[in-house]
Amino acid sequence: MAATATPSTQLVTPKPCISASRGISRPSFACFGNETKGTSFTTKLRSSSFTPATQSLSKTYDFNPLKFGKRGGIKAMSGASDKQPLPGLPVDLRGKRAFIAGIADDNGYGWAIAKSLAAAGAEILVGTWVPALNIFETSLRRGKFDESRVLPDGSLMEITKVYPLDAVYDCPEDVPEDVKANKRYAGSSNWTVKEVAESVKQDFGTIDILVHSLANGPEVVKPLLETSRYGYLAAISASSYSFISLLKHFVPIMNPGGATISLTYIASEKIIPGYGGGMSSAKAALESDTKVLAFEAGRKHNIRVNTISAGPLRSRAAKAIGFIDMMIDYSLENAPLQKELTADEVGNAAAFLASPLASAITGAVVYVDNGLNAMGVGVDSPVFRDLDIPRAQQS
Repeated sequence: MAATATPSTQLVTPKPCISASRGISRPSFACFGNETKGTSFTTKLRSSSFTPATQSLSKTYDFNPLKFGKRGGIKAMSGASDKQPLPGLPVDLRGKRAFIAGIADDNGYGWAIAKSLAAAGAEILVGTWVPALNIFETSLRRGKFDESRVLPDGSLMEITKVYPLDAVYDCPEDVPEDVKANKRYAGSSNWTVKEVAESVKQDFGTIDILVHSLANGPEVVKPLLETSRYGYLAAISASSYSFISLLKHFVPIMNPGGATISLTYIASEKIIPGYGGGMSSAKAALESDTKVLAFEAGRKHNIRVNTISAGPLRSRAAKAIGFIDMMIDYSLENAPLQKELTADEVGNAAAFLASPLASAITGAVVYVDNGLNAMGVGVDSPVFRDLDIPRAQQS
């Protein structure tokens, strides 16, 4: 990490990006409409030990020039400060910096949100759970995520820096001795919430967007009646209080007018059998906290606070619950929109909420679930077999 004064060598390899068809040197952005315009917006991945190289995705490369920043770190030159008016009604996040907590692979909502923010021009910082840090950075360095890094304009999403993070612990004094001695944490430092916020401040000064993409319930497969006090409180700590902690420590370095986004689930308000271990309670707490924090952060810091209630996704984390396929099938049969939800749809909603277009939206639970939240009954039940229930036209 940048805040750790250890002698280390950063290996820097210029990364290729796929050239835009017209070769216009302009940062990328997202725009509502049938076509996304713009060209590559790239920054360079920096970590405590390396800057990963990427493999070729094209025979023609555009290499961004590198320069040394004031702190001696290597930075990429980009057009993020270019604020020329854009056509249409764009989601324009050029010149904004986002910190996304909870990315450990390339197939979850956190990754999709990072991609959408990057497509809109934002600089991306990531906080990754400490035990998953090495494999995540290694996968980035070896190009294993290159295919899923491709943005709408053909360029590659770049991550400026990856920070080790365990959002269960607010400060070093909170970390138990057995965790400090755990070999999965060996080699990493400054990974509590307070330390990460301080490191981001030291490295970049400020951020504009804070994303909470964290959830964990050690007893999630247990019914609530069988959940232990430890399991219940652990779910609350990792899945809801972690958002309070992140906002508490990051809000001092957030620019006024900034935005925070978390991820919740319909189990917060409706019964989802199998989603146990206190996780439904944690999501309910997260939604309640969203409203209270919207008031407090809005009044004190001019920061907006919203949460996205996302539908089921076949992410690696969701598969651990064991019934994600059933929930996706249920949604396909019963939601007003009969299609499988994609991570990009959640990512695009997050980019909108983080943008000036949503400047009056705060304290909201925004449903991105094909409308499943609106249903009072499951229309695939045999009880309704004699009703003429419309179905989506098959293409």
